[in-house]
Amino acid sequence: MIEVRNLTRVFRTYKKQPGFWGGVRGLFKREFEELAAAKDISFDIAEGEFVGFLGPNGAGKTTTLKMLSGLIYPTSGTARVAGFDPTKRENAYRRLFALVLGQKNQLWWDLPAIESFLLLKHIYGLDSAQYQTTLDELVTLLGVKEKLNVMVRELSLGERMKMELIAALLHRPRVLFLDEPTIGLDVVSQKAVRSFLREYNRKYRVTILLTSHYMADIKELCERVIVIHKGIKIYDGALDRLESSSGSRKKIIKFLPQNGSFPDSWTSRYGTATRNDEGQYTLNVDSENIIPASQEILSSGPVADITIEDVPLEDVIAELFQSH
Repeated sequence: MIEVRNLTRVFRTYKKQPGFWGGVRGLFKREFEELAAAKDISFDIAEGEFVGFLGPNGAGKTTTLKMLSGLIYPTSGTARVAGFDPTKRENAYRRLFALVLGQKNQLWWDLPAIESFLLLKHIYGLDSAQYQTTLDELVTLLGVKEKLNVMVRELSLGERMKMELIAALLHRPRVLFLDEPTIGLDVVSQKAVRSFLREYNRKYRVTILLTSHYMADIKELCERVIVIHKGIKIYDGALDRLESSSGSRKKIIKFLPQNGSFPDSWTSRYGTATRNDEGQYTLNVDSENIIPASQEILSSGPVADITIEDVPLEDVIAELFQSH
């Protein structure tokens, strides 16, 4: 469904010197800086896949989505979505995809959302019966029926994002680009949006490319992730194998000794142990050392509680960035 080959986008920016005289000098001699927001990025995404697109701020995620949407042109490289070249901006292609930007609105701020939906119905030339069926289904799935006639500016952030998703899906796109769709939402709204996206992807096999800084979004929705850093792709594969891409697999052992039976300076042969104010110890160990490390803990004194956890995904990705 999506084929990207050596996609590159270079931005040329003017460097203004500080102060009044810096501005005057800029009238006669300008200094420019070139920044590659995306460098030779290549990947393929099959129909119906739900792929996470990860990277720190400024890594080039949004730039890549905009190139796939035809909003900006690549400096070099090619991209095809469902056989279309996004740079040609053909009407048939624009009916095939949708782009949702978490920090930008497509709905009219001073009108009820239903008015914007009606406008989109005419823009896409939707049949009245098809439009109503789709609208009813989306409104029911997202639980916003009572808010359709409320001014968009009076909706909560979570309600506005749900309306943005309805607007993006009214024409039944086959490809959906999501850029931070849950940014700023409370826990309840995040859960509702995730549940909706999971169900919609399962039911209609829509190809979805999702960027998010909330790892809960990625863990709950995506089996595959693409990670970019400084415009370069550094990982493309299964989410559950991401951990091993930056080195040996790690686990965390947390335990609480009974009645302070462990000395504050307790150390382990398998890793560095840290102790918090409540007396709980945290020990990071390699996966192959889980059993001997646990035996060491239990033989060192009585333990009230012990748990073994995976290293948080945020820490794994941060380590991956640091290694590049």
